[in-house]
Amino acid sequence: MAQRKPRASIGWSRGWEHGYRTGLPLGYHLGLCEAVRQQVPDPAPARRDVKLMYVTSGKGFPYSPLDQSIIETLQGLVRKLLVLSPNDNLVKVAMRHRPDVVLVLEGLACPVEHIDAIREAGIRTAIWFTDDPYYTDVTALLAEHYDVIFTLELECVPFYLDRGCRQVHYLPFAANPAIYRPKPIPVNYRYDISFIGSAYWSRVDFFDRIASFLAERHTYISGIWWDRLRHYKQLASKIELGKWMEAEETASYYYGSKIVINLHRSTIDPTYNKNTQGIGAVSPNPRTFEIAGSGTLQMTDVRSDLGRFYEPGKEIVTYSSPEELMQKIDYYLAHEEERTAIALNALRRTLQEHTYVHRLDRMLGILFG
Repeated sequence: MAQRKPRASIGWSRGWEHGYRTGLPLGYHLGLCEAVRQQVPDPAPARRDVKLMYVTSGKGFPYSPLDQSIIETLQGLVRKLLVLSPNDNLVKVAMRHRPDVVLVLEGLACPVEHIDAIREAGIRTAIWFTDDPYYTDVTALLAEHYDVIFTLELECVPFYLDRGCRQVHYLPFAANPAIYRPKPIPVNYRYDISFIGSAYWSRVDFFDRIASFLAERHTYISGIWWDRLRHYKQLASKIELGKWMEAEETASYYYGSKIVINLHRSTIDPTYNKNTQGIGAVSPNPRTFEIAGSGTLQMTDVRSDLGRFYEPGKEIVTYSSPEELMQKIDYYLAHEEERTAIALNALRRTLQEHTYVHRLDRMLGILFG
């Protein structure tokens, strides 16, 4: 009679088999992502012989990761970089160092009288708006104080030009591959579906229509205001409520999810919206590039300028209704090879064209030729 294995040995064997079945595809996918990263050379634009003074948003998180990405990138692109906050004596530093340009991020905390004094001293100024078109009631008043305007929303270019701004350029944000990248992560970040972001009312309406669908799947949702959902109780176990997530942890959830949902904020949502002129939005949001750079499949609602950056069906998946999103989620969860191919194509395109090195090299080209 064959001896029965001890119960502990059976448990170890089952655990090993489960770990093997789980770890093998995850390791294989990470290897595919690393192969893509090695195939794409790091962009290496020439360092410009210029001195640039950068003024941070001064608002902390969630703007601090943008500041970090811009600062680290500019350090490799210009001869000298001065980094200040809006609370510093900007005029005094600018007069002492005479930078070739002063670049401000967002600008709501930066005193415009300081910018005016810097311009009067013959020093060029530029601003990169972070939240267009949602704060255009405010940014319209700021823009007139700067020589050059950069906006992440294409629809805002004519808006600023019509208000007398002479130099306005469309420049979306990008992915920082030091943060948003494929990487080894603990199993607690592994989900089939995830969404990270605030529950603006337009998002609440959309997610209420797919609540039952998400409740039956391995789903993770994080952000503020999600208790606005009519079906919050049904999804409560899937939601980490009220959390402002740091960039590194967000990147872990992106990479750990088989599918990441991107749903753009509505331009007419009443929550924290200072867009009384109803300026539209056609440009992809910053998370479009961050998700794509994380080596996962992104499903996003359609914005008309998205195709300039990623090819739908090849590098990104789009949807136009809750029903279409649910159908495509089930399809791509069941078709791993197709899902992986699109995710790898998005990663490749991001590394080739949509990092902060690409964006800031373009900005410096606009500023200095």
